[in-house]
Amino acid sequence: MSDKPSSTPTMVDIAKAAGVGVATVDRVFSGRAKVRRETADRVMKAARSLDYERPKEEAGEASAAAMAPARRLGFLLQKRTSPVYRIIADSLIEASRSHHGARVMPVIEYCDTLDPEQVSAALRRLGKQVEAIGVVATDHPEVSQTIARLRQSGVPAFALLSELPAGGHSAGFIGQDGRKMGRTAAWAMSRMTQPGPVGIITGSHRYVCQELYEIGFRGYFREKAPAFRVVEPIFSQEDPVLAARATRELLDAEPELRGLYVAGGGIEGVVQAVRERARQDLFIVGHDLTATTRAALVDGTLDMLLSIPRRELAERTVSAMVEALQAPLPDVGSRQIILPIDIFTPESV
Repeated sequence: MSDKPSSTPTMVDIAKAAGVGVATVDRVFSGRAKVRRETADRVMKAARSLDYERPKEEAGEASAAAMAPARRLGFLLQKRTSPVYRIIADSLIEASRSHHGARVMPVIEYCDTLDPEQVSAALRRLGKQVEAIGVVATDHPEVSQTIARLRQSGVPAFALLSELPAGGHSAGFIGQDGRKMGRTAAWAMSRMTQPGPVGIITGSHRYVCQELYEIGFRGYFREKAPAFRVVEPIFSQEDPVLAARATRELLDAEPELRGLYVAGGGIEGVVQAVRERARQDLFIVGHDLTATTRAALVDGTLDMLLSIPRRELAERTVSAMVEALQAPLPDVGSRQIILPIDIFTPESV
């Protein structure tokens, strides 16, 4: 007796016969995302056994996806040890796999230093392997010049998270409005604690985004909450050890400190130092939701996180890079994609 359904077979029937989910069958037929070859073969075998006939438009879509040009996109991120950059890398890989209209091959590289010479060298190496680049780097003339030369050779670049002005004609930008981030941190702090000194820790003054965080932070207090005093910023170089040391020095210098805005990397060190001093009275705002910062929110060490929507960052980055290759923009540097702010508190995680 035949196991074939009496009516016209559907993807549900195929999914049951292949032992997979309907979504997996859809991915195999549409080509919208990668599926393991063994799984795809099992789905196709089940479809043949059920005499399943795919609609013409569905077959055409899969064929178009299969024949779409392969695009090699390169991503140069900062420290490999940073949880934030590892999460962003995973998001970029997933967005590349699921991108519609082109087969995207992501190449992820890391640069464990902010030194502009090494960043430029890494960009040049990556530029020989890929067709377009997304990069996180500090603003420096040497980096800007390298990006301009890559663009002249046909490799467009997009600055991720932090702008790279490069004369306004070299790198596009995909990230958040830095001034709004800083003003949001100050707004929350001014309402959640009493007037007094407040501090800010940034990674490097050469990160354009972090410079804008500080401008927005100071600007808000100057305009809306002048009873607070913003102390001079301290720098962590995106290193947790240096961030912990800087936090201890700040707490010693400002024993009446009311709030702290961690606007750069190394927040793991800040969390460690604050826990050591048992400063639960501090109102602390940081960036980016990770396992460490989530735990710090839950135990009350941190009070608020301003995070980037990583999935949206990744998807819009991949789309912008592919579009730039499919229909080269006359001025990639004018492409600005501003993302919203994801806000997390102890009660929302």
